[in-house]
Amino acid sequence: MKKAVLFIIICSITSMICAQKADTTIVFNKLAHDFGSITKEGGKADYSFEFTNKGAHPVTILNVASSCGCTTSVNTKEPVEPGKTGYITVSYQPSAITTFDKSVTVKFAGGSPETIVLRIRGSAEKK
Repeated sequence: MKKAVLFIIICSITSMICAQKADTTIVFNKLAHDFGSITKEGGKADYSFEFTNKGAHPVTILNVASSCGCTTSVNTKEPVEPGKTGYITVSYQPSAITTFDKSVTVKFAGGSPETIVLRIRGSAEKK
């Protein structure tokens, strides 16, 4: 009897995990971008992360938070309808000659996953 209950619990947990993966409605073209080598004197570097709403309902970007002040973003403000594409453009302003690896956390309403982390990396060098 204990084995049967344990088997049912394991099957239930497995089906919940599979259901969560199948419920992904927000699909990004990529989650990380490598700028390679940029120059400090060249100013900010931009990259636009695009995502598609694969779900049946509109999704909205609630918040975009950068890991530091040298990274800013601009994003789609209106709800993204099913089958449509939205964007989050991330900008990095080099203030020193260094390598960088920054994150941007995005919170969504109406889609899955509710939170996703995007990354930009590269190195800022002297001209």
